[in-house]
Amino acid sequence: MEFANVEPLVGVIIPTYNCDRYIEQAIESVLQQEGCTYEIIVIDDGSTDSTEKILAPYTERYSDRFRYIRQKNQGVAAARNHGIAVARADLIAFLDADDYFLPGKLARQAEILTKRPDLGIVHSGWQRVDMQGNKLLDVCPWEQIPELDLENWLRWKPVLPSAMMFRREWLQYVGGFDKRFPPAEDTDLVLKLALHGCKTTWLRQITVGYRQHGESAMHKGLPQARSLCAVTDNFFAQPNLPGNVRLMEQSVRYGTLVWIAWYLHHTGHHQETTEYLQQAWEYRPHSGMETVINWIESFAEFARNWGVEFDVNNLTSSEEWQELIQWIIQTTSIGGQNTELII
Repeated sequence: MEFANVEPLVGVIIPTYNCDRYIEQAIESVLQQEGCTYEIIVIDDGSTDSTEKILAPYTERYSDRFRYIRQKNQGVAAARNHGIAVARADLIAFLDADDYFLPGKLARQAEILTKRPDLGIVHSGWQRVDMQGNKLLDVCPWEQIPELDLENWLRWKPVLPSAMMFRREWLQYVGGFDKRFPPAEDTDLVLKLALHGCKTTWLRQITVGYRQHGESAMHKGLPQARSLCAVTDNFFAQPNLPGNVRLMEQSVRYGTLVWIAWYLHHTGHHQETTEYLQQAWEYRPHSGMETVINWIESFAEFARNWGVEFDVNNLTSSEEWQELIQWIIQTTSIGGQNTELII
């Protein structure tokens, strides 16, 4: 496709920081996209590895569609916002430097947004892959969440920027990503957009390879947990929330804290797992024993959705879990019940 002197339909913003191992695959996956014009904007957030050297040939060879911009290290939110500010296209696709697009991603999402001016976001599915790009699991969130309205964003938070495409004017309207909430600034953004009336639909297709490795944001257990709590606190601190949303606060907080607890268990933070379950206890919708059973069932479901094994005995036989059960027994009337099922 000829790009010279043609305004791009889609701006692909790739924030990167010391990701020279994967950045080429990310860029090549964009260059292989067909069916729409695009620009590639790489925002290098102060990398100290060989990123600049690797990308130099792209700047020369694809000068009609490729820009490489370095900035002082400020975090991924600032890098993405920088990309939004300099983009020429009306539609924006984000691509983390360790992810990659699958064929047809840009054209199919852009087609939906072009035909549907009422929409601000098109979301899609993704494929979890390992460090080498080998498939681990297909994730099709629409099977569980067919409608992406504010209530479902709050309850489920199926956010992955690399799988999404945004209308640029909506991103500008809400001020882009908030630097206060790394690494959950993407969840904060989507909640802001939905609260302001931005509509989302699904492209029911796997469009992205989402790489799982030790340095990815989703493997940073404690920062992710604290950030997601901060985003939830910030959202419900707003004074003029719709009444139906305000009524959801207790259940949203409970569900969020239980998911965080599972995530911390999954990433090896066992003491913090029980601390977040103690917080979830304050918002429980069930009786004491039912709540503990719900935790175990939720952990099993989250693990299944994540494509990993869940060993219930490993959880319930741990010292931290036993201490948690004793805490429950001491602080509630559950001590008078048969606790054999939960110990």
